[in-house]
Amino acid sequence: MQRYYTKACNFYFGNQSKILVSKKKSIPLHKINEISFDHVEIITREFKKKISIDQIKYLPNFLKKKINLDIKKIKSKKKNFSNLNFQKIPNIMGVLNLTPDSFSDGGKFNSKKKGIYHAKKLYEEGADLIDVGGESTRPGSRLVKEKIEWNRIHKILELTVKKIPISLDTRKPQIMQKGISLGVKLINDVSGLDYDPKTISTLKKNKIPFVIQHSIGTPENMQKNPKYKNELLDIYDFFEDKIKLIRSKGIKHNKIILDPGIGFGKKLKHNMNLIRDISIFHSLGFPILVGNSRKKFIKDISKKNDSITRIGGTMASSIYLMMQGIQILRIHDVNEVMQGIKVFKEIINN
Repeated sequence: MQRYYTKACNFYFGNQSKILVSKKKSIPLHKINEISFDHVEIITREFKKKISIDQIKYLPNFLKKKINLDIKKIKSKKKNFSNLNFQKIPNIMGVLNLTPDSFSDGGKFNSKKKGIYHAKKLYEEGADLIDVGGESTRPGSRLVKEKIEWNRIHKILELTVKKIPISLDTRKPQIMQKGISLGVKLINDVSGLDYDPKTISTLKKNKIPFVIQHSIGTPENMQKNPKYKNELLDIYDFFEDKIKLIRSKGIKHNKIILDPGIGFGKKLKHNMNLIRDISIFHSLGFPILVGNSRKKFIKDISKKNDSITRIGGTMASSIYLMMQGIQILRIHDVNEVMQGIKVFKEIINN
């Protein structure tokens, strides 16, 4: 049986969006009047068709029902959690790597003094949440033992978690439990909850919000010729199946974030197609997080214009993602991205 997917598209932002929403000419995303859309793209694995929201009523009944159910999810207001405010676009998750070998900043902050200082700096610059990690999951990286990972992060967690909202970037349930006990507000598992079968029971027991990220294989082998039939729809199906699984295991809350995993088992074309059509994931009904900051796709595109921090490519992709309604951006250079967002909003609203 053919499957149909709904992608909100033709977005408006700022004052223009508010005017169109007031005239009922566009649909607000998550009841946020400053971002709305007036077209949807109907997608299958064989074809795609873009139509205005006014044309939905002319579709066959089965398809009209499907599209309207998806739009209901896209329209629904998202409840806030983990210091994230889903009535604003975007939230910023600042990155704090307490590792010697992360792909862009390995070793820069992996001491107690430097780590605490950087966490405070990111938060003061405007990050809503700081994502702390003690294991690099860059392409080619190897597994870090639990004891080593915990030794890298626990002192900084203890000294920051009561003052700054912390997300814990780990795939190990034992590390998750220790972090939750200290007071972290979110678990960010790059393995999509697949690394350890105990992960889901740990999340269920603690009723903690968490991120489901898509990836293929492990960091050690994920970039060795990753293949998809259709990366956009394959990853959509992955999320849908994962939500069904965790519901069957007894996790009933909606404090769940979806991350398509840019750079995790994806070539340049996969990453570009995901970013370009990112708004398809709104119809799953959960907030979306994207880690676009400093990623290799920026180098692949910019070539001779590449730089160490890749702020230009990060900023360009961040503005695009914001215009597609992405609720959370995972960012290294918080101050620069906040500056760009503020300037862009001022231009578009005046």
